[in-house]
Amino acid sequence: MNKSGKSPFDRRDFLKVATGGVGALMAGSAQAQAQVAESLAAKPAADASATGPASLPPVRPGSDFMIDVIKQLGFEYVSVNPGANFRGLMESAVNYGGNKNPQLITALHEETAVAMAHGYFKIEGKPMGVFMYGTVGMQHAVMAVYSAWCDRVPVIMFVGNDIDMADRSSRVDMAHSAQDVSALVRSMTKWDDAPVSLNGFAEAAMRGYKVAMTPPYGPVVVSIDKYLQEGPIPEGSKLVIPKYSPTKAPQGDEESLAEAARMLVNADLPVIIAERAARTEAGLKYMVELAELLQAGVVDTIQRMNFPSRHPLRQTGGVVSQADVILSLENPLLWSAVHAPENDDFGAPASSPSRLQPGAKLITISSLDLFSRSNYQDFGRYQAVDLSIGADAEESLPALIEQIKRQMTSNRKAAIQARGAKLAEAHARADAQARTQAAFGWNESPISTARVAAELWAQIKDKDWSLISRSDGMAGWAQRLWSFEKFYHHIGQSGSVGIGYNSPAAVGAALANKKYGRLSINLQNDGDLMFCPQVLWTAAHYQVPMLTIMHNNRSYNTEFMEIQRCAGREHRDISAAAIPTKIDNPPIDFAKLAQSMGWYAEGPIENPGEVGPAIKRALAVVEKGQPALLDTVTQPT
Repeated sequence: MNKSGKSPFDRRDFLKVATGGVGALMAGSAQAQAQVAESLAAKPAADASATGPASLPPVRPGSDFMIDVIKQLGFEYVSVNPGANFRGLMESAVNYGGNKNPQLITALHEETAVAMAHGYFKIEGKPMGVFMYGTVGMQHAVMAVYSAWCDRVPVIMFVGNDIDMADRSSRVDMAHSAQDVSALVRSMTKWDDAPVSLNGFAEAAMRGYKVAMTPPYGPVVVSIDKYLQEGPIPEGSKLVIPKYSPTKAPQGDEESLAEAARMLVNADLPVIIAERAARTEAGLKYMVELAELLQAGVVDTIQRMNFPSRHPLRQTGGVVSQADVILSLENPLLWSAVHAPENDDFGAPASSPSRLQPGAKLITISSLDLFSRSNYQDFGRYQAVDLSIGADAEESLPALIEQIKRQMTSNRKAAIQARGAKLAEAHARADAQARTQAAFGWNESPISTARVAAELWAQIKDKDWSLISRSDGMAGWAQRLWSFEKFYHHIGQSGSVGIGYNSPAAVGAALANKKYGRLSINLQNDGDLMFCPQVLWTAAHYQVPMLTIMHNNRSYNTEFMEIQRCAGREHRDISAAAIPTKIDNPPIDFAKLAQSMGWYAEGPIENPGEVGPAIKRALAVVEKGQPALLDTVTQPT
């Protein structure tokens, strides 16, 4: 189509071709129809899109060039919930692009599409694209966009729009168009653009990818006019795909890193708090090297897989109150970390006093200081520090390690080893305590979440596994009982702590794990799954192998306890808290839900003795390349 929305071909010529073809098929015998169908099927799709019917001139729409650009960026997958104002982009992806690099992954909801891309990145380390309706689709997707923003994850969204009012006529066209389609998510994205030419699209796509992949990472939006997609590429156009030029992550300056090293080397008890310090496998290696070099305690907030869970230097949040120097890495919630109660891993009430020792020094290395937004408050309360280094933590760790090695004396090494032994003892005590607590209620029904985690660990510990769910609920016990050592052993939290993230993000992560042959494990909260249950179909349709075990306590239990807290404070009936929070009349049959969408599933399982055998059967299904779900009815946590 041209800019006015009219076809460049004569309508009557098109009707001659179309009606003639239909008439021939209708008039012929069944054998003739079969021969025609066979000949059409044998003709490559690429030829058809390049030449079209014999009486029409060859046409290459702008969306073909857009797919060339997207291929240049190396997307493996693009998730999509189909929509009319980016139909040209989808058509070019499957016919011109061959539905490969990128392959379109059909999602049944835009929130699912974005959350899948979120989880995929945290395994693969590169973005997954999203094709989306720019108005109604974007409104569905907002929650997932927010989670990606809070989690500092790059999601590249290509959204359709009808820019020119003169091109619109129907109610759908009007309601599904906007002057500024990115306005809805501008406070939770790093960058957006609405190019009006094909070369402008090429530059916008390259710049968007570059911005998204420069720490701190974040989602970006490129809005594309429907008619820019569908209009023919003008004859003689000089279209150019710019070279992608990645930005090297910023490293801390030498002087500041030397000062940080001096403070850490001379500390009596340095503590490292890591939020998103390890962006890659290399980052995890640097974290271990740094901690062992200093024999420093490490508190991992589990927003990423920052540190091995069984390492003797891994500590609980209580160690912060003993530290004289604290190194905070990519942590927006440092205030909460240094004000939390002694037995809390950073859930500080707003009125909490500081628990730092007098004279304790704070050092931060964070790319978050280089880019932030003002509306959403995920950046936490302001915390004064002694040395603030605006740089990417992972990129700065090798240089910091070298500075520490230069300043480390033999006398300090001796003191450091004694410190490490004490930290190892504290770690061993916490580990033993976790195992003791896991035994409580072992044979009870509803089933103990600790038992589910322990039964599962016994069967996967010798496999190449990846936990692709958040670390609350049942997965919290996995963090305490399992041995997390490799970068992909855990993808971290959601960032926004919002419900609905886990199930689609887990499918995206499992999709990324598929080609590596890893066993993907999703410990799934019941309320969360019901926000995006349709993602089960996507996993089955694309044969994404993963094991999902339900934490089915038939309740929004956190909210149940919060309402009870309010009722207790007011001396009112705490049992009434069940009215808005229970999911039990009727209880949801998650096994039947999963089976209806093509999964192997068992349940509801209420006898704790049946958990181990059910896991064994489900793992056998997953190892054959299919998704499996176990609906375990569990105790509230």
